[in-house]
Amino acid sequence: MKYVLAGASGFLGKALARDLVADGNQVLRLVRRTPATADEIRWDPARGELDPGSLGDPDVLINLAGANIGRPWTPTYRNTIRESRVSTTATLAAVASQLERRPVVITQSGVGGYGRDCGDRILTEDSELGEGFLSDVVRLWEGALEPARAAGSRVAALRTGVVLDRKAPAFQLLSLPFRVGLGGRLGSGTQYFPVVSLTDWLRAARFVAENDAISGPVNVTIPVPTTNADFTHALGTAMHRPTILPVPAFAMKAVLGEFAWELLGSNRTLPTRLQSHDFTFHHPTAPAAISAALTS
Repeated sequence: MKYVLAGASGFLGKALARDLVADGNQVLRLVRRTPATADEIRWDPARGELDPGSLGDPDVLINLAGANIGRPWTPTYRNTIRESRVSTTATLAAVASQLERRPVVITQSGVGGYGRDCGDRILTEDSELGEGFLSDVVRLWEGALEPARAAGSRVAALRTGVVLDRKAPAFQLLSLPFRVGLGGRLGSGTQYFPVVSLTDWLRAARFVAENDAISGPVNVTIPVPTTNADFTHALGTAMHRPTILPVPAFAMKAVLGEFAWELLGSNRTLPTRLQSHDFTFHHPTAPAAISAALTS
């Protein structure tokens, strides 16, 4: 199959491109600079610029681009977070609508769209999006797929939790305190903490791309939800480190501002759509996903 990949320079983009090429797929990478290799194509999503003719006849367009949310959300950076996701998705959707053979269009999304604190409520793809900045971003992000859908493309949005892998930036930050013996739960620890192994994220992304019956939002998280306290215990056990230094919620809010809710809020997400189409997880629990991350 022929894939066009935006966000190919990021952690997930590099991993997906490597995985696809290893299986004999063709991957074209969208870049914002002068292309350096034959598999790179220049685009400018801020201006909505991408020549459909440069893509040939792709089977799948995937957008993994987006500014890091783990920084203070100043008004300026909020706009960066939003536009880096919406403009890239909108540009791919517009191009898909112009191609003679409509490709599948997939964008990365986030479970943060369900709201910053959903308690024990089970969240499936049929659950309504919540309120708050990231929920609004997800609405716009996924809504940017509409031109492609209206033109006849199958579209999907991967609502992904924290991807666990030794080289994943989020996992490196989460595990750093444990490496120096300072690990502990975040806040009360009772909040559900949605995660997924890199292996299962890669498998899920390809499963969605190749399965004609799947469209719309797709939760990509382990099917056995874990609380932050249980995740902390599992991570400490796997790393042979103590977990006796909890991080108070007030301290996290003081340092991280509104972003703290992405770690303190509860998100009990289930990958219902994947499982209803017989997708099986190699690492269905937090201990299994953590073990896979540490041995990758």
